[in-house]
Order: sequence, then structure tokens, then C-alpha cells
Amino acid sequence: MASEGPGSANPGKPEKDRKFVEALSRGLDVLRAFSQGSVILGNQDIARITGLPKPTISRMTYTLTKLGYLSYNPVLEKYQLSSGVLALGYAYVSNLKVRQLAKPYMDEFARRTNMSVGLTCRDRLHMIYVENRLPPEASLLRMEIGLKLPMATTSAGRAYCSAISEDGRTILMQAMAEKYGPEAWPEKKEGLERAMEDFRKHGFCLSLGEWDRNINSAGVPVRLQDGTIMALTCAAPSYLISGEKLRESIAHQLAMLGSDIESLGV
Repeated sequence: MASEGPGSANPGKPEKDRKFVEALSRGLDVLRAFSQGSVILGNQDIARITGLPKPTISRMTYTLTKLGYLSYNPVLEKYQLSSGVLALGYAYVSNLKVRQLAKPYMDEFARRTNMSVGLTCRDRLHMIYVENRLPPEASLLRMEIGLKLPMATTSAGRAYCSAISEDGRTILMQAMAEKYGPEAWPEKKEGLERAMEDFRKHGFCLSLGEWDRNINSAGVPVRLQDGTIMALTCAAPSYLISGEKLRESIAHQLAMLGSDIESLGV
């Protein structure tokens, strides 16, 4: 069965799996806690974010500090990510062949459309930028590598959801429903389903002010040879690129760009 990217199974923890190392999973959950907005956290903060017991957190942060993945601030009595995490992330991005090969195509598209062009991969219920190219002399919508985007409301996440298997999509939809709750989920689900219908009809997904009210974007999936699914996006402030122009012209060009990148055979 083809892979659908990082965490392509259930976004939560597998149940009754004897090969699953619970302690390792908890350690990674501690590291992920630092992607929730704050760059420096105490054990109590991490326990609140992860739902893990504080004694467990204390052992995990001690171990991760010894291994060089966290650093401890004795004045604040809190932790922050250390260079060990950066080294892992850099190793992944620098060895991502599609990123290197797609750059010239993305640069040309950015120049021609005056839009920011991004390449993203999935991390649980988010999409993460691994590349972002800008038109010449542009300073808007500079998305840093590593920036996380919510899956439900962005064109990147919607493109990813449109391309994965029915079973994988069901699992993600259930996880998002749990995350957002009965009040917020129906509206997000409606937008996601509308975008997936666009994909079925036209080959692209849109997010018109739904992630950020001032940004219009389009997204298409990119399928790598190993089965990994990424998402290619273009975005611009709504006062520069209208939703109509995006839908009628530029999004179709983005779909063609996605096909060109897939044809590179990476």
C-alpha cells in the first residue's frame, strides 16, 4: 500500500501494537509540544499540552536535555528546543530531492503570477512548509520553512485530504472533528468538503480567506514515486489576487505545475 506521508495512519497512538514503543512516543510528544506556539515551556506547561503526567514529563525533559534535544534555562526553570532538533529537521529538508528539483519550476511560476509558491508535507493535522519561493522583489507572504498550517482551512491541507485514500481521509476527518469540537467543526468540514469537490471537478483546491481573511490560495497534491503525498500551493493577499482570478486562471496553472513536478520522477 502506498504511503501517504508522515503519520499516514491514525494521528493518535496505535492501540494494542506490541511493536509500538510508548516511551519513545511520549518523548516525541514532548518535543511536539514546543510547536504549539510558545518557544519556552516548563514541565507543567508540557503536561497540560500533552496530557501526560508531570512525573513522566520530568523524566522525559531530563532525558531529552541529556541527549541535546532540549536545553534548560535555570533562571526561568523552563526548557526550549536545542540544536539536536534543528539537525534532524535540516537533514530531512536538505535531503528532500523534490524540493531541490522543483525550485526552478516554482520560481518561474512565482515570477509569472506574482504569487508566493510553497511545497508542504503533512504532520498529523497540519501541513508544514519545506520550501517557499517568492516573485522578484516581493516581501509579502514569506512562509518560513517549518511553518505549520492547519489542515482543515488551508489549500495545502485540503489538497492533501483530496488525494489520500478514503480510509485515510475518514481517519483524518474523525481526528479533526474531535480536535475542533461540535461547535467549530461543521463550518470547517463544510469548507473542506467544498474544496474536495473542487478538486474532483477541476483538479485543485481553494482557500479564499478561510485560513486568513486577507489571503487567497490554491493547492494541488504532488505524488512522489515512493507514494508520499505532498501539497503544492500558491498564495497572495486578496487585494492583489481575487478569488475569481485564482479560480478561473491561476489555479489551473498550478495544477499543471504540480503535474510537471510529478513528471520529474522523484
